Amino acid sequence: MTMANQSARLGPGRATALVVALETGLAIWLYLFLMLESWPLLLALLVLGVGALLYMQRHQAAERAIIDSFAQCKVLSMVWMSVLVLVFPFLLQGNTYVLHLLVISQLYAVLALALNFQLGSANIPNFATGASYGIGAYTSALLALHWGISFWWCLLASAMVATLFGFLLGIPCMRTRNSYLALVTIAFGIVLQQLINNFSWTGGPNGLVGIPAPTLFDHSFADPIVVFGHSLPSQVNFYLLAFALIVVSVIVARLLHNSRVGLAWNALRTDELAASAQGINVTWYKMLAFAVDAFMAAFAGTIYASYVTYISPDNFTFLVSVTIMTMVIVGGMDNVLGVILGAFLLTVLPEKFRIFSDYRLLIYAAVVILMLIVRPQGLIPKQLRRYKG
Repeated sequence: MTMANQSARLGPGRATALVVALETGLAIWLYLFLMLESWPLLLALLVLGVGALLYMQRHQAAERAIIDSFAQCKVLSMVWMSVLVLVFPFLLQGNTYVLHLLVISQLYAVLALALNFQLGSANIPNFATGASYGIGAYTSALLALHWGISFWWCLLASAMVATLFGFLLGIPCMRTRNSYLALVTIAFGIVLQQLINNFSWTGGPNGLVGIPAPTLFDHSFADPIVVFGHSLPSQVNFYLLAFALIVVSVIVARLLHNSRVGLAWNALRTDELAASAQGINVTWYKMLAFAVDAFMAAFAGTIYASYVTYISPDNFTFLVSVTIMTMVIVGGMDNVLGVILGAFLLTVLPEKFRIFSDYRLLIYAAVVILMLIVRPQGLIPKQLRRYKG
């Protein structure tokens, strides 16, 4: 460990206080940003966020202290964050629109985590994550509507079908690299959307309607949740389900990152030729990255289909894949927390910019460019691997 890292390390008490304060502050910032309608106040919150990023950019010691504190308090940070997430719906005063935004943000966070295995860990540009998302949604919707299969079995079936497509996509991609590989994934996504748009059994451009909501222990996810006499909107069911999926995704991401698979992906990202010379089976690990991406994206697609109860080809366009890739880059490639933050930020921002009507996307693009200028490595950049001994 370098002297700079030693100086940035805080004691256990201060590290704990810093982690709790940062997570609580982030939750308060998000709550205010979602609930406030006054533009001067929203602008002040944005300036506060950009100011925090600039401070961290110019004070590397402070950034290292934060990273080291979270590394010291992994369990505490996850427990406290879970508490904040569970309390959040009670504070929203039944605001179903904000709950909807949070559900969609969480699903996009899962999609961004799925793509992070490829783009962040192995440097494989994949513009077909939106297609895998659509495969999961359509597979589960068709199984539920035509055969009456339970949501939970649909969840597994759609993941398996999407994984199969992921392997099929990986086969032609093994013969290409970099920009050519990206073109293959773009073509795959466009072809798949056109097929869904033209097949009669997928509903064509009209899509599929009336997808049933999941049930768990005789409780339908279409019904409100009552906790200690306090009724919460039905969206909270999907809010909690999407949060559970994020937790599973984070655990899988950490396990893979710390395994030989994650190490092999990072080796591919650094130098594919050198990795091959070290005995790493490049083809296998690339195929595995495609499969993992498709598997997790299908989970998100299944939840989305049962949540909105209606899907069409327009929900899974090439633009969706570009948006997911932007979330990974802005959040910080190969950093789980950064990717989740990027997904939340880039899902919520366009909705808050609706007040600008036709200029909404222009301002959104300007904000994304500004963030990349201020933090070119992402909101929370990837960290070097550390080994004891």
